[in-house]
Amino acid sequence: MRLKILLPTEILLDQEIRQVRAESGTGEFCLKPRHIDYATALVPGILIYIDMIGREHFVAVDGGILVKQKDEVDVATRHALPGELGELAGVVQKMQENFIEREKISRTAEARLEIGFFKRFLDLSGK
Repeated sequence: MRLKILLPTEILLDQEIRQVRAESGTGEFCLKPRHIDYATALVPGILIYIDMIGREHFVAVDGGILVKQKDEVDVATRHALPGELGELAGVVQKMQENFIEREKISRTAEARLEIGFFKRFLDLSGK
């Protein structure tokens, strides 16, 4: 199975692997070559993959999208940083904090749009 980690400006990783583990909004999952095709949104966390000689590798990812199709696994993310597990804990914490802040901003914008819609609707209905 081939894993590609795609950033906006470069391909961070393009390698043959045995398996990959990551986390989506519904929890952690593992993909191996014979698994069915799969697509999910990733949350900020640590992606773990095992190379062809059995070594475990760690990559901090800032959320993103994972798509498995046949023997290809593509991960598209804004930011990713390979490293040792202990070193990546702080990086992931910062990514999670940024994710939460972006969620707050999105929810605030959505609420403002809804309020504007309802105000205009009430104006049109004459109330």
